[in-house]
Parts: sequence; structure tokens; C-alpha cells
Amino acid sequence: MTTQISNEDIVQLFNNMAAMLEIKGDTVFKIRAYQRAANTIEQLSWSLAAAAAAGDDLKKIPGVGKAISDKVQEYVATGHVAAYDRLAEELPANVLELLEVPGMGPKTVKAAVDELGIGSVAELEQAAVDGRLEQLPRMGKRSVANILRHIQAQRMRSDRTPLGIASETCAAVTGQLFDACPGLVSITPAGSLRRWEETIGDLDLIAVSENPSETGPALAALPSVREVLVQGESKTSVVVDPGIQIDLRIGEPNAMGAMLQYFTGSQQHNIRLRDYANRRGLSLNEYGITVVESGETEHFPDEESFYGRLDLPWIPPELRRGADELDAARAGDLPNLITETDLRGDLHLHSDWSDGKFPLEEMVAAVAAMGYEYMALTDHSQGLGVANGLTPDRLARQIEILRSLQSRYDMTILCGSEVDIRADGAMDFPDDVLGMLDWVIASVHNAMSQDRDTMTRRISRAMENPHVTVIGHASTRLLGRRDPVEFDIEALLQTARDTGTAMEINAAPERLDLKDTHAARARELGVPLVINTDSHHVDGLTNRTFGVAVARRAWCGPEHVLNTYPANEFAGWLRTPKGQRTDHFAMMAGARSAAASRP
Repeated sequence: MTTQISNEDIVQLFNNMAAMLEIKGDTVFKIRAYQRAANTIEQLSWSLAAAAAAGDDLKKIPGVGKAISDKVQEYVATGHVAAYDRLAEELPANVLELLEVPGMGPKTVKAAVDELGIGSVAELEQAAVDGRLEQLPRMGKRSVANILRHIQAQRMRSDRTPLGIASETCAAVTGQLFDACPGLVSITPAGSLRRWEETIGDLDLIAVSENPSETGPALAALPSVREVLVQGESKTSVVVDPGIQIDLRIGEPNAMGAMLQYFTGSQQHNIRLRDYANRRGLSLNEYGITVVESGETEHFPDEESFYGRLDLPWIPPELRRGADELDAARAGDLPNLITETDLRGDLHLHSDWSDGKFPLEEMVAAVAAMGYEYMALTDHSQGLGVANGLTPDRLARQIEILRSLQSRYDMTILCGSEVDIRADGAMDFPDDVLGMLDWVIASVHNAMSQDRDTMTRRISRAMENPHVTVIGHASTRLLGRRDPVEFDIEALLQTARDTGTAMEINAAPERLDLKDTHAARARELGVPLVINTDSHHVDGLTNRTFGVAVARRAWCGPEHVLNTYPANEFAGWLRTPKGQRTDHFAMMAGARSAAASRP
């Protein structure tokens, strides 16, 4: 069963077990144990099933005790967990869907199941319509109406929204609110958007206003609002095009630190932080920090002072995942994360010679305007005849033009190509053509249904080509539109390290590929990462923000990303024989880390 079970499968198993135990009213300690295990496993950069099959001691993983370890081993060996099956038999088949409805917590779901026999969202909706739901404890007409609106709103939208769409929606709504509310001081995204997760559920906004009573009504009146779910003094919830729920909360300026921290999450980060505070005699909520002994509540204008009250440094939102970040903060070992200003080049760009929207000269000028030290133009190879890919003759003419442009710029212009990896792993250009290029991105664009082993061999063969510099958007996924191809990420990253091949973090918001856990494993193995925008339009150059966010979630500093190095150091890596590049990069990273640690 090992190769068929992913970390995501195990995470879902334990999250479901925690949810079912909540519905049954089991102990909070058992529930949290499953939640914490799921959260830890979700962030592993290597295969837990493979480790279990190899006989590794899983109990060495934080949050994985003997009971969890035994269940992982059982799942990997048999594809089933007896304890899960017993829980599932005791509850209605679709009961887990009920917990996803806002307003339906575990106690309410338990009551709905036990007292009304509800076992699905459809049955819950019917009970709300016919009045039976109002019979439950603490369930009045207003609560039932809200639940009914949530069910109807969820029917209109998908479960999760890709980060790029959510970010655009946030920017548009924020701009419109500032125009509509002269007294609005600030709006800060919270939740999964602030943590830069690749998809979000609802969009949380925290606002400060000189006239709080105008902000909620202004949000409700926006033309993009499909439905108003809640409208009150401190919170307004709406559904906007393209089907995203927005929860706007109004905060007091002197208490923004606690409110922003609380609503940024993640849930597991907040649970661990609360447990840590409780051991120090403190209680946390969205309003501040309460000294338990005296009952006095302290307020904080920003997150830095909030974390400081707990004797902790500020923890960047991208790291707040309930894994190792709290331990690292206590030990003073939080990473110096990469920022956008660290990037010195963009090495995946397309012009209208293939499927880009702008002439070659305009793309070069736009990159230079970003202040970069180097760039690579990488139009597609001919491939299957799609994307207007370049033939060898067209590529040779493009190289001549790029070389002629070099004298106009201080920036180094590299001649490159995004070359298709054919189904058998061969490159779309022959070696003599690849040898003309300064920078070669090898990417999969077809035959994406190949099985895991075939795809792994295919990409590995491309890495073994001496002319291939980097693997582009390795999983080929398009968030919300196309699933990733199947491959063995550990084997690929080991091959990348052994062959001196870099791995791309593709910053196009519909890709975000490599994803954060894969980028983290590349970092651990010493594989150079490259953050590229894959721009087909000059406006795409600013998408570097999304790629940097992926790298930050992977605990990457600038030393882990090849295109943060000055032009001379980057060129030195590129001149190094490919088989020696991993060692050369380790030397570069070590020198930078040593320099950064000097007082």
C-alpha cells in the first residue's frame, strides 16, 4: 500500500477522526492529539508512508505518539484503520459535511444527529426550512437563518479559492472601501490570506476606522456583493463575486495586536500559543492577554508587543502553522526569511515570439525597470506545435537580437528557452541547440497522465542532461483547474542535488509550483531554488510576491534562492560544471550565512 498513500491521505484520516470524536463528545486531549498529528504530517517534506514501510521510528516526529504511530503503520500496511472504521459506523455517513457549515460546531452537530436524525447538509437545510432546527438548544430563528444562508452561499461557490483570485478580490474590495469610507484608517487581511496559503476559505479583514458604524454598511452596499450574511456593529459578512465570503471585523486601535494575531491563525498555532501562555498564568483571546491571577486584561496596539508580552519574538504569519515555529521562536532560531527586495533577477520570461503578449524588447525593458541585475528570456521550444514555440532557426535569430540589446543595459541578458521534456524524458531541442543557450528550463507540458514511476524517470532523465539548468513548475498543476502530475518528489530532489540541477518556485499565482513543503525539502537537501514569475505580460513581473511567499512558508532565507545572489556570484555558479554546482552553491550559501551572522 505504501506508494498509494500520500501524506495528504493520512492528514485527512486524522482530521476526520478528530472531527468525529468532537461530534461524539470525546475528550479534548484525544481530539487535539489527532489534530496536532494531522497538522504536523501536513507539513512534512518527505513521505510518511515510505518511512513507515522502511521501519523508521515515527514517534520521533513531534506530535506523533505510539497510538498515532500504530495507526499510521496500520493504514500503510492495510489501507484501513480499525478505529476510524468503528467511528464511521457509529455516525451517519455524511456527518463530516455538517461541520463545514458555519454555525454548526461539534455540539450542535451532535444535537442535530441525536435529536433530529440529521445526517447530511441537504437534511440540515430541510430542517432549517421546516423549523425543526430551531428546536435545538441555543438555536434561535436568527441562528437558523444564518445557517440557511451559509448553506445557500456554499452551494454557489467552491470550497477553496486559489490565492491569486483571493488576493485580487481583497485588493479590489479594500480599495472600494477606502473610497466609500473617508474615516477608514486601515484594513489588514488576516486568516489564510495573510499566511499566504495557496488556497483560502473565507477572506478575513480587520479594519480600524474613525467612524466604525459606516464601514459595515459600506461593505454590504458594494456592487460586487451577492449576499449579506451578517451585518452588525463589529462584524459584517458578505459573499462577493466570484463567490468568496468576506468577514470584516472592526477593531479598536489599542487592541489590534491581539485581534490581528487571533484571526490570522492558524488554528493549531493559536492552540499551541494558548497552551504556552496558560503555563505562564496568562489567557489569550482576540481582545488581549489576561493575567489569570488578577483578572486584568492587557491590550496591545500591534503583534510585536503582543508576542513580546509572551517573551517571544514576532513570528511571521507564513510560519504560523502550529509545527516548529513556537519552539524556534523560544530558542531564538527563527529564520531570516527572504523578501522581495532580495531578488536580483527573473529567469523565466516569455515574449510574443512564443505565447507572451509583449515584444521581446518591451519585456527586456520592463525587467530592467524592476532594477534587476540579470534576466533570462525563455520562450518555448517548438514542442507539439503549441504556444508558437521556437524552431532552432528562430531561436538562433532571437539569440542574435538579445545579444545586440546587451549594450543598452547594465543588466545581464541571458539567452534561454523553456524546453519541453518529451514523454520519454528526452529534451525537445538537440544538445547542439541547447549548447547555444545560457539558461535552459526543462518543463513538462504534455503526457501528464503518466504513472508515478514513469513521470519520475522522465523528469530525472531531463535533469541528467548537462545543458538543463533548472526544472520548471515541476508538478504542472493549475490551482483549482488541473491536478498535479504524480511523481516521487524525494527521488526527484535527490536527483536534482546529485546532478546540480536547480528547482523552480514558479510564482504565477495559478501555479505556485514547487509548493511550500516541496521547496522546504529542497532547502533541506541543499538544492538551489529559483523564484521566477513565468511572465507572459509585463504586469506579471510583480507576481514575484507569490513566489517569495512560497519560499517564506518553506523557511527559506535569501541564501537558499539562487537569484538573490549578486550577478558575479550567480554567473560563477552558472560557469561551474554542472556536476559541481550543488557543492558550489553550498559554498555560496555558507559564505552568505557566515556573513549574516557576523555582528
